[in-house]
Amino acid sequence: MRQAPARHITVVGAGVIGLTTAVVLQRDGHRVQVIAAERGERTTSAVAAALWHPFAADPPERVNAWSRASLDELTRIAGEHPEAGVDLLTTREASDRTQLPWWAPSAPDLALEPGPHPLGAPYSFRFTAPRIEPSLHLPWLESQLHSPVRIERVQSLAEVEGDCVVNCTGLGARALTGDGELLALYGQVALVEPGEIPLDVALGDERNESALVYVVPRRREIVIGGCVIPSPDDRPLTPDPERTDAMLQRVRAAGLRPGRLLGARAGLRPYRSAVRLEREGRVIHNYGHGGAGYTLAWGCASEVSAMLRHV
Repeated sequence: MRQAPARHITVVGAGVIGLTTAVVLQRDGHRVQVIAAERGERTTSAVAAALWHPFAADPPERVNAWSRASLDELTRIAGEHPEAGVDLLTTREASDRTQLPWWAPSAPDLALEPGPHPLGAPYSFRFTAPRIEPSLHLPWLESQLHSPVRIERVQSLAEVEGDCVVNCTGLGARALTGDGELLALYGQVALVEPGEIPLDVALGDERNESALVYVVPRRREIVIGGCVIPSPDDRPLTPDPERTDAMLQRVRAAGLRPGRLLGARAGLRPYRSAVRLEREGRVIHNYGHGGAGYTLAWGCASEVSAMLRHV
């Protein structure tokens, strides 16, 4: 494959999409600078449960390809870089039927397992999935960069320096591009001590988005979620205590016994009818990943890399 000439590339956005894209482009030999209004720990990426799962992202064919590429890279990172906060968990996804889900091509060991799902569904699919701890992974990605993230609020992509600009601004892309397809999806999670919940198995039930629930272990805590609520971009991100209590009650009603509540967090997912990954002049857009930022980040970054090799 032809190697692209080294370029000066500016990545706008320091969430998981922006940082991952910057790391991949730097590996390709480009000179990369990330600029962002806020550091990674203050973005929606820091709030995510961050379990590999192709959730709230389209279109299916491209999402499956990006998800599989990310799965392979995250699996490698889990084995070689424990400091990056990536661990492989057994994941059990609830289902009302035995038919494989649309994202099955991206999960090579996905299989129907006997018996009902712990969260009450008649069927359960089992697969191995990377779980990423944002508080470890986002700083690790930053540490891979030769140039530190520059904090700066971009008003116009045309005014950003560089041979190429990669737009990874999530919901911020609406103001920068006028993209009316972007939709903010509010999500909220509770953080609890493990209690009697094992740390090596994640549970998910997305059969009904109005009653979405997932239980995602981290190394020292459990993330319990969640919700998907279309919202204005300026919706306050103060977690709703009643919603937190309802999530915990749902999990307890299923017979799980989480430990003490440590806190709650909320964020806005940048959803679009189709992830926007395309070139427009010297700008490459890479946003609209919905609830699957960590699932798609490495695959989408690789496609950005390929775009630069073929110009």
